Amino acid sequence: MSVGRCTHAIVRSIPDSFSQQALRTMDSGQVDTARARRELELYTRLLRDKLGLQLIQLEADDSMPDAPFVEDVAVVLNETALVTRPGAPSRRKEVEAVKKALQDLQLNVVEMTDENATLDGGDVLFTGREFFVGLSKRTNQRGAEILADTFKDYAVSMVPVCDSLHLKSFCSMAGPNLIVIGSSEPAQKALKTMQQMSDHRYDKLTVPDDAAANCIYLNIPGKGHVLLHRAPEEFPESVKVFEKLKDHMLIPVANSELAKVDGCLTCCSILIDKSPSL
Repeated sequence: MSVGRCTHAIVRSIPDSFSQQALRTMDSGQVDTARARRELELYTRLLRDKLGLQLIQLEADDSMPDAPFVEDVAVVLNETALVTRPGAPSRRKEVEAVKKALQDLQLNVVEMTDENATLDGGDVLFTGREFFVGLSKRTNQRGAEILADTFKDYAVSMVPVCDSLHLKSFCSMAGPNLIVIGSSEPAQKALKTMQQMSDHRYDKLTVPDDAAANCIYLNIPGKGHVLLHRAPEEFPESVKVFEKLKDHMLIPVANSELAKVDGCLTCCSILIDKSPSL
């Protein structure tokens, strides 16, 4: 399984309730809803128009202010989709619309029904070889165990996450064998744990800013290695590090408004590689 292959993406529009009611781990200032919508629209257009993905756009729902962060409610690999049980109780009804979209794509949908389990997709890092699952305020061991039961062909290792919302708040894949990681002490500690747990040696790319380490890597036929990363006006020093990736098409993406409510680039889509034979 190669990381980054993708044909479809599920995204969800921003409701009016987003600026006032979306969950946040710290007060990062008032969210400008119109600007947040522009950020998400540009993100969506990039995926659809520039990269050629087929977009499934779900409607906004004022009763679900966090629903635009669709990544948390499903983990999709090959033809299987695990619909999660988000760690925040207020987010659990988000799964219904996403589940229907996954079923409409004729994926094998597995539901996480164990009431002792919690899992946010933001805590799930798939490297192409194995899964690392962050044990955080939103994801527990039982959730990680159900993920391991669902994707039996891949090793699953659990990584404690202490000072961030999710594992992918400070790391992501930037290529087939390349982990991009923030430079903070908690991020580096988590990376060391991952290195100790894996029997594979990954290359690493360390960026000065933890938030900038959340990127979207895609391997698009005809376009090659593509990396969506945070914009230079947001994290100029981290962007200088990305510019060393000479084999990648680098696409800067503004995310400052969504970040006020803990939104990262990976949060805003569920990426799916759907076999043409389906």
